[in-house]
Amino acid sequence: MIDFCSLSRFPKCALTMVGLLLVSAAASGQKDPLLSFGIDGLTEGDTIYLANYYGNKMYYADTTTVGKKGRFDFASPTPDKGGKYGLVLPGNAFVEFIVTGEPVSLTADAANLPGSVEVQEGEDTRLFYDYLSFIQEMREKRIPIDSRAKDSTLTEAERAQLLQDLEVLNIQVEAKQDQIQEEHGETLFAKMIRMVREPDVPEAPLDAANPQLWRYYRFRELYWARVDFQDGRLVRDPALHTLLEQYWSTVMPQLPDTALAEVHKLIGKAEGDPDMFKYLVHFFTFSAEKSQVMCMDKVFVNLVDSYYATGKADWLGEAQLKKVVDRAEDLRYSQCGERIPNIILPDTSQTNWVSLYDVDAKYTLVSIWESTCGHCKKEMPKLEALYEEWHDKGLEIYAIGNDFEPEPWLEFVREKNIGDWIHVSDNPQINATDSATALIMAGVTTLKSLNFRTTFDVYATPKMFLLDRDKKVIAKQVGAEQIGEILAREEAEAARK
Repeated sequence: MIDFCSLSRFPKCALTMVGLLLVSAAASGQKDPLLSFGIDGLTEGDTIYLANYYGNKMYYADTTTVGKKGRFDFASPTPDKGGKYGLVLPGNAFVEFIVTGEPVSLTADAANLPGSVEVQEGEDTRLFYDYLSFIQEMREKRIPIDSRAKDSTLTEAERAQLLQDLEVLNIQVEAKQDQIQEEHGETLFAKMIRMVREPDVPEAPLDAANPQLWRYYRFRELYWARVDFQDGRLVRDPALHTLLEQYWSTVMPQLPDTALAEVHKLIGKAEGDPDMFKYLVHFFTFSAEKSQVMCMDKVFVNLVDSYYATGKADWLGEAQLKKVVDRAEDLRYSQCGERIPNIILPDTSQTNWVSLYDVDAKYTLVSIWESTCGHCKKEMPKLEALYEEWHDKGLEIYAIGNDFEPEPWLEFVREKNIGDWIHVSDNPQINATDSATALIMAGVTTLKSLNFRTTFDVYATPKMFLLDRDKKVIAKQVGAEQIGEILAREEAEAARK
């Protein structure tokens, strides 16, 4: 089914203030082409803002004041900065139009927007408002259908007729969109329309083993065919951001390696167009960073290495770039599928140093915790149950105390008699500069070991990493109960092989 919401939703001007840029048309030095407007209902001297979409947000681009008879102008942005723009009028009224570098001229009545808009110049803007008018007609035709569908006394035949009536409207919308593509296919507006069209996925062939899966993969193949990645003007249309969010969260498998392959492929399509390249790199990098899906930070680190650390993200200042690169470094040493750095710390005797790499176990759970952490204490009984169930099946626990002073940690471990597993920690004495240097130079421990809080980005406890025999990360930042489920899956998968 096609949603009848046009390309425009006419937001009530919830404009983002970041990057505010107020440049008068006179100061720009540009005379032509112009964006010219006449809005009835405005008062001479009223302030008008020119704003542009950037993804799903809007930013101020220019400002002016209303002249006589509601007239005002703006210098047009350059063609490469085209896209969907809007006028922010007094009272949060909003008028959208499309910038392509050519003159745009329209009139309207502030009391009747967008219905009163009349376009004198600007092909894309004219097409835009023609389409809005058509969509409004379709909405009005749908109202009685939706109203009748609420009648609980309808027969099956009557309901079937309503569905058929809706399908007729859908076909009319598709036909209108097809007409725009056929007659105005090279316009920016046609590209915007193309982005909101769902891929036409064929039925699976009769010999397909799993028709639903076949259609899913076909949908993925066709998903991005509707976007011109060499036209950066499309970043100034919220439809592109919607497609990216949908792809990231629901279409693309939430698997780091798959995500990396897909993301690099899409970014590669935008090579050569600075605006599109920047938007895709930024979107995927920070979507990966904030993702709640386990191991997706692997995508973040890889993208930072590929685009930020190599100087390709040239839109960032030195300070901003450093923050991004430093954040990737914080996450680097605990990536899923990668071997974790060796940690060598003293056990409860404070003199016997225990190496993580020396732990001979099919699975090793690194658990970083604190004796004063309430959540850690709640997790301890679950860890003990996990250890009891899985120790004989190959699980060892390497527990690192995160207390800065060793006394509370030692007291808790000994008094509570918790965990018949490996307990290690550091202390202020061994972390003193002279002591730490001597220990590292003598090969007793390593810098990453003494800096384990930084090595493993320990900003909260408990923090857990499940490792395989080679000390590669299987899972991370999960609780004891989830660890048990993951171990069961690992064993089941090994048995199938």
